Amino acid sequence: MRAQSRLGLFLLLTPLLLWLTLLIVIPHIDMLLVSLRERVGVGEYRTSLANYLTFLTEPLYLWTFLRTALMSVLATALTLLIAFPVSYYIAKIAKGRVQSALFLLCLVPFWVSELVRTFGWMILLRETGVFSGLLQWAGLVDGPVEMLYNDVAMMVGLVYTSMLFMVVPLVTTLESLDDSVIEAGYDLGGSGPSILREIVIPHAMPGIVSGCIVVFMLSLGNYLTPTMLGGKESLWFTELIYSQFIVRFNWELGAAFGFMLLLLSSVIVWAVLRLTGQTLEKTMG
Repeated sequence: MRAQSRLGLFLLLTPLLLWLTLLIVIPHIDMLLVSLRERVGVGEYRTSLANYLTFLTEPLYLWTFLRTALMSVLATALTLLIAFPVSYYIAKIAKGRVQSALFLLCLVPFWVSELVRTFGWMILLRETGVFSGLLQWAGLVDGPVEMLYNDVAMMVGLVYTSMLFMVVPLVTTLESLDDSVIEAGYDLGGSGPSILREIVIPHAMPGIVSGCIVVFMLSLGNYLTPTMLGGKESLWFTELIYSQFIVRFNWELGAAFGFMLLLLSSVIVWAVLRLTGQTLEKTMG
């Protein structure tokens, strides 16, 4: 029986192990090896750290790298600030069909691709778009206003794109909070802010950390939204990676950039887990 159980477990894990090995482990190992190559001639390479030294000594690359990290953190913070009250209302206040309808409204935008959603924001924010027309109709501006191709438009797109991935873990954790605990807090003389600080947020911390990790990773690795809403001056690190691989055919430098992005995301996720006292098992469980 034990042998049959082990065989069954192995068969169940085989697809996952194949997926991890073939699509994640092997490509990353190959990308690491490519990043350590330096081209010295036509078809000739040598092992070197030159690509990483290029990244560290080129101000444009470093600035874009840091800017992408800071903007991703900002997008994550804004997404959390917007998603938390929405999630609390869905989980603890709305009941029955209203709760289901609100959660469904959060899902509706994701029934279409990210490209379609980004085009939707371009239609709203362009010079002849809906928002510009409303401002002119209200008499707030004299002529068309171009709201695209700046950091604000890009941030709007990043937050909108990631909202669901913050709402779902927050709703899940907040639903597990017993209403009687909140009522007991009020009975003991607690105020709304103190109950939020002492009861709700600590209970929701695994969902907060889980949502922040997912949203941060999505924002950091996003290519479409910064390119379409931020324009040519958006300076997003994934655009540099795309340029090295596709435009310049410099796979060695592009692979080094990719590994630096992977290192950055890993360090920040580790730092968030240490600061909040959470673990991956708890936040992703």
